[in-house]
Amino acid sequence: MLIQIPDVINPQQLKSIQSVLKKSNFVDGKISAGDVAQGVKKNEELIQDNSPQMQSLNNILMGSLINNETYKAAIMMKKIGAPFIARYTKGMGYGGHIDNPIMGQMPNVYRTDVSTTIFLNDPEEYEGGDLVIVTKYGEHRARLKAGSAIVYPSTSWHYVDEVTAGERIVCVTWAQSMIQDPNKRELLYELWKARDKLLRENPKSEEAQGVDISYIKLVQMWADT
Repeated sequence: MLIQIPDVINPQQLKSIQSVLKKSNFVDGKISAGDVAQGVKKNEELIQDNSPQMQSLNNILMGSLINNETYKAAIMMKKIGAPFIARYTKGMGYGGHIDNPIMGQMPNVYRTDVSTTIFLNDPEEYEGGDLVIVTKYGEHRARLKAGSAIVYPSTSWHYVDEVTAGERIVCVTWAQSMIQDPNKRELLYELWKARDKLLRENPKSEEAQGVDISYIKLVQMWADT
């Protein structure tokens, strides 16, 4: 399941984020790469520390994401990792790879079921740099406006095209879902959309109540909390 979510970060929040990033230090992204990614990863990442600026960024980014209704319904999050902010300048990219299946440090490890990329600057600010996700229907290219996110299975083969001009800045994070099976997770998301529409338009209808009950029962049946 691949989902684009517009306006996860609002314009005012984006201004605050971009202001902090202009004054921040970035390091070689290979520091956080796994064994396979070491050979294909060419970017820079914001230094992770406990500074007030970093804490503010994390609060804005993760607070906005985990409180987004579409994200909550699609992911059914159990655990989520700290965000990584990555910068790509001319000549940088990220070759084909699959994300590590387990992330974090003991005892706070988590399974990576779902990957999320939040775009922090507009596509007009750089050339190249498309996020390419390989699905069973072919390649999907993502180049979204600032503040928008794309969510995709962490088992997806994906890469970032080389940036040929300008600067691309994104936030990336991973989540463990209460619904490990991706097919069940997709079914629940589609059912949630139908349920949400019915409950908004005609909440007392037999159809709305039936879909609502079915959704609740399936979540109870499948969720690992």
